[in-house]
Amino acid sequence: MSEKTASEKLQKVLARAGVGSRREMEEWISSGRVTVDGKPATLGDRISPTQQVRVDGHPVQIASEEQQICRVLAYHKPEGEICSRTDPEGRPTVFSRLPNIKGARWIAIGRLDINTSGLLLFTTDGELANRLMHPKFEVEREYAVRVFGDVNDAMIQRLRTGVELEDGKANFKKIKALPGEGINRWFHVVLTEGRNREVRRMWESQGAVVSRLIRVRYGDLLLPKHLPAGGYAEYPLEDVNYLRKLVSLAPEVATLVKPEDRDERRRRMASMKRAVRKHDIAAKTPERTPKERKPTEARPAKPDAAKPAGRRGPAKPKGKPARQPNGKKPSREGRG
Repeated sequence: MSEKTASEKLQKVLARAGVGSRREMEEWISSGRVTVDGKPATLGDRISPTQQVRVDGHPVQIASEEQQICRVLAYHKPEGEICSRTDPEGRPTVFSRLPNIKGARWIAIGRLDINTSGLLLFTTDGELANRLMHPKFEVEREYAVRVFGDVNDAMIQRLRTGVELEDGKANFKKIKALPGEGINRWFHVVLTEGRNREVRRMWESQGAVVSRLIRVRYGDLLLPKHLPAGGYAEYPLEDVNYLRKLVSLAPEVATLVKPEDRDERRRRMASMKRAVRKHDIAAKTPERTPKERKPTEARPAKPDAAKPAGRRGPAKPKGKPARQPNGKKPSREGRG
């Protein structure tokens, strides 16, 4: 095997290790934040798993594509969470609920805005994430959307054929009205790309307002029915390889998901619900800052009550009081 075949592009290796997206890694390499074997890296460098890579001086654990297990999580995102790892405003993020892993990190496959809930996928494989998000693979995303406004057939037809947005033309691949009447109606819509707030902007272009938005499907993977909002579940090997096949990646051969029966699944979901409730309570409870104790002032000693000077009375005897004579003679039984 030649050196070129055994090596990989540096930005690809860093993205797979979970340091950041491939585009971010290219920017970091160009700005001099990455070193290989102690020397500054340059864009286009190729490395092998035996070389030492550091980012901002910190070592990065490098694994070949064959050594790293591709894992995928389904996360039921609630409203009110953002998809960034940190937020300067202190808002809750989706990453705060995910399980900790060593030697990799969870990468979000796409984003959902703060007011959108539903299915959000995470993976440890940066290449899989990048391909699933790329428009050329046309992976379907299905949403349940509640629309406020007067929706007619002409409006639905325009949404099917395409409407003009600020960043180009957009259209729903499928749109289906659910049974119901009134000013608030539910629809299921399907897209094959993930532009920012695309579903909301498309309806707004027709004078309607989205009052509720839930992602219910990604590809053929549905939002698990019994997964609570804020909960996650790891996909088995079969579903992981379904996603890899969608974007022309080689199948994974290993998994960390253990088979479980119905009782084990029920116990796992009950444990997940308890963990979600505990996390929600902790998030809503404000942190208590320890109050500074004020130094206690020494209290002045109470002065002894002044005792009147004079004669002290006789001391009281201890024990039972002595029997006083009553002038009677003792009875015969009581004598000597």
